[in-house]
Amino acid sequence: MTLRRILAICLIPIGFAACSPNNVREDNSLKKYFDEQHVTGCFGLFDNGQGRFTVYNLSRFSDSAYLPASTFKIVNSLIGLETGQVLDTNTVFNWDGRDRGRTECNRDMNMWDAFRISCPPWYMELARRIGQPTMQRYLDTLGYAHRYGSFTIKNNLDTFWLDNSAKVTADEQLGLVKKLYFDQLPFQKRSQRIVRSMMLWENNANYQLYYKTGWGHTENDHSLGWIVGWIEENKHPYFFVLQIESPEHDFNMAPVRTGILKNILKQLGFMEGKK
Repeated sequence: MTLRRILAICLIPIGFAACSPNNVREDNSLKKYFDEQHVTGCFGLFDNGQGRFTVYNLSRFSDSAYLPASTFKIVNSLIGLETGQVLDTNTVFNWDGRDRGRTECNRDMNMWDAFRISCPPWYMELARRIGQPTMQRYLDTLGYAHRYGSFTIKNNLDTFWLDNSAKVTADEQLGLVKKLYFDQLPFQKRSQRIVRSMMLWENNANYQLYYKTGWGHTENDHSLGWIVGWIEENKHPYFFVLQIESPEHDFNMAPVRTGILKNILKQLGFMEGKK
């Protein structure tokens, strides 16, 4: 990994302060968690307090772009709130009666449930209500996925984050959640606060774990999974992105990605309240 590429990951997408090669540590010991599940992928964690970055598979983390899948619900929710298409997490969209293979989505549903159980039809409807010109304007303002060109919506307003026409790198995902935590995205603080509330999954005396998952298929029909978010211990945030890929179309993604994330966090000393 060249100095130029290390500095690129530090400076371009996330805007780290005082970032240098000495702040970036490649940890290849994390590879075993991917190998155990017969997957490839990458992981990155940024210690905001110390300005230190720990990464596994740096070239994939910084230089390879993939569909965001349901992690895009973070952005879609923010735009929905900002435009008034949803008022808050209690806003309900009625089910259209079509069974799309997710029985848990076959009901009238509010945004909280749609985000938490990650129902594509609800967010596809939200995108249609936002409309293409407004969605594109917000995406351009956000600068999401700027290293590989902004998301350009064509005739796929309700699928562009799922159909491989729009892609994002793992380090850009990390930049997104970091800015979300600090209210630094170009949205009202209220909108960012509401989205953060939907991302909180574990809250105890030792830590708070916030994240959004994503699962889709690449052009070669591989399963691709994401977990993007942060863990907070003693009021200090640590931002992370996990990405995994399997050649199996029907890969059992949910338990594998969560298991890998928690194994990595535990190895790095988290989840005990000692950070």
